Amino acid sequence: MIAEKIKTLRIKNNLTQAELSRQLGVTRSGVNAWEMGISVPSTQYVVELAHIFKVSTDYLLGVAETASVSVEGLTDKDVELICSVILHLKNKEN
Repeated sequence: MIAEKIKTLRIKNNLTQAELSRQLGVTRSGVNAWEMGISVPSTQYVVELAHIFKVSTDYLLGVAETASVSVEGLTDKDVELICSVILHLKNKEN
């Protein structure tokens, strides 16, 4: 599960395996092994990946299927609007 999330988030963030490996200080083949499920990142790298991709470690590990959205720099009105949209979408599913 973490393998798929790392690959999906890396692609979503327009990073190559080489670019991500440089940010983490690991080899490109190490990142490739994580994405293929051959190995898993250590706790240290899970935390660093979460920071790079701006997601929680729980999300990366598949513990929670929720993601967080940073509202830094938004006004209270902007945050209220985002919350309204989320509530609308959740109610639409039911």
